Amino acid sequence: MPQKKTSLQERFMRRKSLWICFTIVHLVFFAALSSLIFSGGVLSDINLYRLWAFEGINEGTWQGISTDWVYPIGALLPMLVSAVFGWGAYQLVWFAIFTALNAAAVAVISKPGTPSRYAASYWWLVVTGLLGPVAVGRVDGLTAPLVIMGLLLLASRPVVASSLLAVATWMKVWPAAVILAVLVASRRRLTVVATGAAVSAVMAGIVIAGGGIRHLLSFVGAQGARGMQMEAPFTTPGLWQAILGGDSGAYIFEDKIINTREVRGALGEPVAALMTPLLAAAALAVVVLLIWALRRGADAGQLLIAGSLALVAAFIVFNKVGSPQFMLWLGAVVAVGVAWEGRSWRVPAVLMLAIASLTTLVYPMFYAALYNDLNIGVALLLTIRNIALLVLFGWSLVRIVRLTKAGSSRPLSAPEVRPETAP
Repeated sequence: MPQKKTSLQERFMRRKSLWICFTIVHLVFFAALSSLIFSGGVLSDINLYRLWAFEGINEGTWQGISTDWVYPIGALLPMLVSAVFGWGAYQLVWFAIFTALNAAAVAVISKPGTPSRYAASYWWLVVTGLLGPVAVGRVDGLTAPLVIMGLLLLASRPVVASSLLAVATWMKVWPAAVILAVLVASRRRLTVVATGAAVSAVMAGIVIAGGGIRHLLSFVGAQGARGMQMEAPFTTPGLWQAILGGDSGAYIFEDKIINTREVRGALGEPVAALMTPLLAAAALAVVVLLIWALRRGADAGQLLIAGSLALVAAFIVFNKVGSPQFMLWLGAVVAVGVAWEGRSWRVPAVLMLAIASLTTLVYPMFYAALYNDLNIGVALLLTIRNIALLVLFGWSLVRIVRLTKAGSSRPLSAPEVRPETAP
């Protein structure tokens, strides 16, 4: 009797196929980095990470302890671990950490072996590949898999999940947006608070032991004096003012100290002054919306991930900084949304693929043409990317409203949340 042929989809829905794809993606990363790895060089911001690490090791000057720092103190951990084999091996060890965390995230995503989980795993690999330079070259590439694991393990391993989210937040602030959504929508909020407090006490203890208590929270105000970064969504009108010229007075300013390009003049300074209050107001509005939705009977599991997307998107849309690695934040949350809810998240999944592609086209591929020549074509790509970010943020808000309406119309006897997504 002839054997039934296995469809292409069935072949991909196997753990072996998934890990082959994982290996291929990360071998491509390794190949792209090989010239740096074998020459002792480093990629992008990793140059700063290496300098900071060896300043501490060789000179006793520790970022966040001896001096103010733009990152929370937990970011020192991967930077120091990457220095374990010396200056020349720094990129190799950083890449190994990145690969290990990504492998752990894919293992957690795909563990139940359901079609939506496999789809989410492949999707995350594609997004990571599309954002390659910033994924492997920034500390955000390490925090994103931590957040993925934290969200997915929240129901079954709340202490582990809370620890991962807390550690990620002490490495880069953005996971605080996810924690905020958890505190509103999750039944594990007390565990998250207690575990987060314990992790924070450890971090503070390290800084205090080093005599740097006054620098512990220096990262909070580190971005306060910055202008509107060229890529930030709300900078888009100012960017076009600079490109089109006229009497607007807008121009591109290169801040060599922090290695960024900002739009100054015209709307630049007034908008920059408004961004921090707008960000706070947007985050508060989303929290109020989540509380309202929860009280109206919205599914807590679905609300948690939609709220996470809304808050993370708000952190990006209403931010004066528009760094390309921010797209990893959204990718992490959307990966969990696809894992939990499958096709219901196809709109943000497709949007994120477009956002990731456009982001890489702008930076690093054609970035020099944008800030040196004010190239209209690159500016159009960036504008479309920023519009897509606004659409994604809008989708998350609409999703919350729809969950609220569905909760209000649900019979009282219906379960509050689905067991597999009840964190």
